[in-house]
Amino acid sequence: MNAMSPLILFDFDGTLADTAPDLAAAANRQRTRQGLAPLPYEALRPHASHGARGLLKAALDLNPDDDAYPRVRQQFLDDYAQAMLVHTQLFPGVAELIEQLARQALAWGIVTNKVEALALPIVRHFGLDARCAVTVGGDTTPHTKPHPEPLLYAARQVGARPEHCIYIGDDARDIQAGKAAGMATVAAAYGYCADDPASWQADIIARSPADLWPIIQRWQQRDTNPPR
Repeated sequence: MNAMSPLILFDFDGTLADTAPDLAAAANRQRTRQGLAPLPYEALRPHASHGARGLLKAALDLNPDDDAYPRVRQQFLDDYAQAMLVHTQLFPGVAELIEQLARQALAWGIVTNKVEALALPIVRHFGLDARCAVTVGGDTTPHTKPHPEPLLYAARQVGARPEHCIYIGDDARDIQAGKAAGMATVAAAYGYCADDPASWQADIIARSPADLWPIIQRWQQRDTNPPR
């Protein structure tokens, strides 16, 4: 890949894939194990992008410094790993977006805080591994978002300069990481946003996956300038 060529990078959970139903089910299993009634899906969905930490806080008011946290977190991850493709789907319009990127021969990749052991099986399940140029998990580098290193690592792997990259995600940490990496940023407001995406100061907000292709096209046309 030419260093001047554009690279489109996506967060995964809440941006490309709707993984919240299976994540919420794993969180509710922890409540069931403690004799508690399951919470409504709607109460857990906004926390899906924050992984085990966010979901266990929402489900059990459990914090990482609590004595029980390591044990419950591991049980949550084990439960999730055993049933992470029950209800998970790509968001409507994402498959079409991937086709459009392929038709235009545009390189794209995934940068997620989900550890590789949990991310890669889902990526493969939907056949994305054969199409994306790079997949970076939460344990691929020593850092996780909002640190910029996972995004910079992805760019280096593909041979793209950060100023020729755009990062799309549904969490404030995604936008923080993208900005710190010197990339254009898009807030995926259709995802699991726990707060108002307008407060993240992304270059632009996508209200649905259908918005992404026009945004990418405008970004390309403006070369390295962020879309407005």
